[in-house]
Amino acid sequence: MNQANDGERNLLLAADPEQPSKDSIDNHKLTLLAEELSVGKEAVETGRVRVSKQTRTREVVVDEALLKESAEVETVTIGRQIFEVPSVRHEGETTIVPIVEEIIHTERRLILKEEIRITRRKTTEQFHDRVTLRYQEAVVTRVQSASEAADNASANESKQSESRE
Repeated sequence: MNQANDGERNLLLAADPEQPSKDSIDNHKLTLLAEELSVGKEAVETGRVRVSKQTRTREVVVDEALLKESAEVETVTIGRQIFEVPSVRHEGETTIVPIVEEIIHTERRLILKEEIRITRRKTTEQFHDRVTLRYQEAVVTRVQSASEAADNASANESKQSESRE
C-alpha cells in the first residue's frame, strides 16, 4: 500500500521468485523504485528582425563671422644721423623695424636710412552658405520565423475547418 505520510512512502517487500520459499524467509530482497529527472534545453526561434540603415540628407544654413587679418608694409625714408642702433618698437597697431646703414666718412656716423612700418588691420566679414549634411537612421522590421509560419498555417487551417462546419 502506497500512502503519502509527510512526504514518506511505505515500500512493499517482494520475495525473489527464483529462490525457494524456505530461503526467502531468511534472505529477503528489497525491490526499490526510483524516479529520475532529465532536463534539457532547446533553442526555439520565436521571431526574426531585420535591421537596415538609411542615409538621409538635410540642409543646414551656415551663418558665421570669419576673422580676416592682413598686413600693410610701408617703407619710410628717414636719412638722419643717429648715435646708437634703435630697437624695434610698437606704436598702436604698427610695429616699426629700424633699418640702419653704416657709412664711412672721415668719421663714422650712424644714419637712420629708413623705417619699415607694419600695420595690422582686422576686418570681419559675414559668411553665408548652404551645406548638405548626411545622417543615418536605423529601420527595424520584424520578419516571420519558420515556427511562426507553421503556427499561422495551422491556425488558418483550423479557422477554415470551423467555417465549413
